[in-house]
Amino acid sequence: MYKVVSLFSGCGGLDYGFLKAGFDIIWANDNDKFAVQSYRENIGDHIILEDLNNIDLDSIPNHDVLLAGFPCQPFSMMGSELGFEDARGTLFFRIAEIIQDKIEKNQKPKVIVLENVRTLRTHDGGNTYRVIKHVLENELGYKVFDTVLNSANYGVPQTRNRTFIVGFSDHNVEFKFPDPIPLENTMQDLLEKNVPEKYFLSEKILKTVLSTGTKNYYAEPEIDLKIARPLCATMAKMHRASQDNYVTDNGRVRRLTPRECARLQGFPDDFKIVVSDTQAYKQFGNAVTVNVAYYVAMSILESLHSHKQNKNEEFKYAFTK
Repeated sequence: MYKVVSLFSGCGGLDYGFLKAGFDIIWANDNDKFAVQSYRENIGDHIILEDLNNIDLDSIPNHDVLLAGFPCQPFSMMGSELGFEDARGTLFFRIAEIIQDKIEKNQKPKVIVLENVRTLRTHDGGNTYRVIKHVLENELGYKVFDTVLNSANYGVPQTRNRTFIVGFSDHNVEFKFPDPIPLENTMQDLLEKNVPEKYFLSEKILKTVLSTGTKNYYAEPEIDLKIARPLCATMAKMHRASQDNYVTDNGRVRRLTPRECARLQGFPDDFKIVVSDTQAYKQFGNAVTVNVAYYVAMSILESLHSHKQNKNEEFKYAFTK
């Protein structure tokens, strides 16, 4: 079983997918106490609550796979797009430091998996990603594969395009990102019954939510979508319907519940929601979709096993020759 260290784990979407695929998460980290609370309740006590910059590198155990859904705000269209000029953007270099430390100790991770927003590859005319790829390939010595994966292509009715970067220390490994699968459910299939009154919109809020915008901003306020818009960390604020997800329930309009957001991110119903609604919306809005994580993990396993089998066959051939 491959041992995994997870950075910026949040409530555990990426980790949950890898666990389902059979990986062993031995150590995780996040600096959000509410996300850590959710993680501990649902996945395990191996998560450390601390700013990654303050963690002693010697305390991070040796591992086969490194996961890092590193903060996306510096590269997001919704953020300031400051990239490496933003202090949060430099957290990529902290990831590189951790890998370099393991290389110096002859414990280089076999696989690295990084996740970020779709625009990571195009930010600053592609310069940001060129720096990341250069560090991974030329300084850390990984064979890198990257693509954008949409959650709606992996069994979840949510349009969520995210950049995935997978690197292998062995350059002879061949890797292919998972093929899309048919979408069998709509957002309506995931809705709860008998939803509490607090989730329904008042007439005053409804007018704002269904407005087309102001001044130079105009967007059609669609609701009851079959495939949800991307969940965001600020859902608790209730954005306009052109930016957020709303549904009609018994003739009235309401927001999504935290449980529905969890389902739209691939979390099972036995995933316990132990925080406030505001924190739950934030966690599920920031999470990596479990389904996507699972299929990426399975593709990595297939590549590692196929490569190992090929090496064994080469050894047998050389031995019997």
